[in-house]
Amino acid sequence: WRELTTPATTGAGAPAYDFRVGTPDAGLFPVQAWRRLVSRQLRPSVLRTASYGDPAGDAGLRAAIARHVGVSRSVRADPDAVVVTAGAQQALDLVGRVLIEPGTTVAVEEPGYLAAKALFRSLGARVVPVPVDGAGLVVGALPAAARLVYVTPSHQFPLGPPMSPARRGELLGWAREHRAVVVEDDYDSEFRYSERPLEPLHSLDRGGRVVYVGSFSKTLLPALRIGFLVPPPTLLPALRAAKQLTDWHGETTGQAALAGFLDEGLLARHVRKATKAYAWRRERVLAALAGPLGEWLEPVPSAAGLHVAARAAAPVAPVLDRALAAGVAVEDLAAYYHGPPEHGVVIGFGAIDPARLDEGLRLLAAAFRGGPGQPGGGSSSSSDGGQDRARSRAGDRLGVPLAQPRPDLVRRVRPAPPLRPGDHHPGRGDADEPRQTDDLPPPHGP
Repeated sequence: WRELTTPATTGAGAPAYDFRVGTPDAGLFPVQAWRRLVSRQLRPSVLRTASYGDPAGDAGLRAAIARHVGVSRSVRADPDAVVVTAGAQQALDLVGRVLIEPGTTVAVEEPGYLAAKALFRSLGARVVPVPVDGAGLVVGALPAAARLVYVTPSHQFPLGPPMSPARRGELLGWAREHRAVVVEDDYDSEFRYSERPLEPLHSLDRGGRVVYVGSFSKTLLPALRIGFLVPPPTLLPALRAAKQLTDWHGETTGQAALAGFLDEGLLARHVRKATKAYAWRRERVLAALAGPLGEWLEPVPSAAGLHVAARAAAPVAPVLDRALAAGVAVEDLAAYYHGPPEHGVVIGFGAIDPARLDEGLRLLAAAFRGGPGQPGGGSSSSSDGGQDRARSRAGDRLGVPLAQPRPDLVRRVRPAPPLRPGDHHPGRGDADEPRQTDDLPPPHGP
């Protein structure tokens, strides 16, 4: 526990140009509609009948989630098979409590979600990173002893590409052969910008090996802390029991309000609006990666989510330190690796104020060039020779080489023209059959 760090917040004290990953824009959240739905649950007539509830969560919300994932993600789920959780992290914790005992081997993606790795390790698991390539998790590299495999197949975190259909079939076959459970974390695939999403592992699973995990933290607000899981029937009783022991049933007012939000079609409307806003921001980031940042960074293709990953030829930590000194927070791709890392950045565009987005990207490019790039001004070097001297001096001070230009990169995106003062910022959005189930390894404990 002493090794865990408290995550940074995106509220008070957040950097001026916040490109960190995992946070949606609170300004897009439909506050008025949410206030109305919460107020409905706080009426005296409702509160008089309020009591302890089902550990699996509000019945109306479970039914609404089953309908929602059936339509939006082709996940076949009966309402009684849904367990509502306090975000995806609690869903992972419940799965871990049921399946992990000291020494259990858990396979995770490399690179991958740090909080999942830390959680499994805290439960006593032997966490084994497994490499990811352009088609997803390399199934041939999975340890034979793995009892649990954690993956993000819809939008690999943090690189971005989806797991290929062939790799999905290979993973499910491996899980059946090794009697392992696959945890499918579908954390932000609601926001898609091109092709139709691939069918989830859960929908392809015919052996009852997949636990599907979803969350509304990225879709709506992290503060709501509402997620869910859809497990195989053999794991459902143990997961319900673990949920009851953890927090009994979670917060009921927000769950009932979210049920209404889903039933009234407000989530679908919000996703459409937010996707337009995020698509504009994503295009600005891709334009910068094809323009001023293209000398040093090569974007990793992806078509969903709230961030873009880009590879570099050398370590970027010194660059990101300089960027942070100018108020620009960008995450280092290397931080998501357990072993030898790839170099690069992960640029989130959910939390950034769209009015600051272009300036923040300009400051990041200035940091790569080696100059301070003060807000509103240019870099500290006025010529190519000056830039080279600034890069050399910065490298000498830091004791490590700066990321080098990448002249070999192909420009895939035409840079968009910069916004002028008074222009509308599109980045803020517009106005308002049963399956056959194999026997799983039994849950440990009582």
